[in-house]
Amino acid sequence: MALDDLRKSIDSLDEEILSLLEKRAAIVNDVALAKRALNLAPYDPERERRVLARLEARAGRFPPEAIRAVFREIMSACLALQEPVRVAFLGPAGSFGHAAARELFGLAVRYTETTTNEGVFDAIRRGHATYGVVPIENSTEGSVTGAVDALIEGGTFIRAEVVFEVAQCLMTLAPGLTAIERVYSHAQALGQCRVWLGRYLANAQLVQTSSTAAAVRDALADPTGAAIGGRMASELYGVPVLRERIQDRPDNATRFVMIATEDAPRTGDDKTTIAFAVRDGRGQLKRVLDVFDDLAINLTRIESRPSRQKAWDYVFLADLEGHREDESVKRLMASLEDRCAMVRHLGSYRRFVPA
Repeated sequence: MALDDLRKSIDSLDEEILSLLEKRAAIVNDVALAKRALNLAPYDPERERRVLARLEARAGRFPPEAIRAVFREIMSACLALQEPVRVAFLGPAGSFGHAAARELFGLAVRYTETTTNEGVFDAIRRGHATYGVVPIENSTEGSVTGAVDALIEGGTFIRAEVVFEVAQCLMTLAPGLTAIERVYSHAQALGQCRVWLGRYLANAQLVQTSSTAAAVRDALADPTGAAIGGRMASELYGVPVLRERIQDRPDNATRFVMIATEDAPRTGDDKTTIAFAVRDGRGQLKRVLDVFDDLAINLTRIESRPSRQKAWDYVFLADLEGHREDESVKRLMASLEDRCAMVRHLGSYRRFVPA
């Protein structure tokens, strides 16, 4: 078949795709009306996950990862037709939080930038955003303390989680490493590149910023400055990448969570996050941890944070396998209520499984 004929065939298929998208949009309008009648939220991340997995499983010549990307954008655009959905993230645009939010929601929703991770939680609590996306822990540097503290304060719940690869780049307008006098970035990013910076930029001043994207904007205004951040920020702000993948661990990743005013329904492959404070006294923490073992509940993560109530008083944040609706988790929470000075449910949600 001649090239012109092949192109005409592609044009015809594109018209068919466009026609089907119009039909999908019309049905989405009916779906929106049905959801309002049932008082359901416009966005259902659990159903979106199931649909994407089903479509990927049917992949042929078209790559599975491209199927996911295409249909995520279709779903994002259809979601915008149902009701304006605002998603808050730590800005400015180009941060890893922005990239994680786009991974979860696509391009068509309305994004709201905040200047701190705490600001994302505040946007949800005040109703200025429907959902928020925040980093909760990094595989190299550990917990993101501001986000953890804001989660413990309450008023929001974890609705979903995603583990996002974090490949750090050094971006600068300077001609080379020897011309760099300052390196801007978020404290977490600087920590993730500590060894590399000590080896190649030991004499440069390290300047902490509110986010990696803010660091790139600072480097744009500083001819002898550089920024550590993601490639997305380089493309948005036009600051060239001088070195790629400078993080100390090649498998560097950050766990982001979606927060909302309610958590997710039970799927059968879930996690639950809780906070608790033990009463003062010898052996109190052991008595609490024994409950997990007695009920055969796998405690996957635990850390302590200052309670902010008084000096040397701590709150424990824990992740465990199971959903709040599971009988074992219900019994756990009841037992903790008897043994702890404070217990708080922070969300049940499907466990993240890489695609």
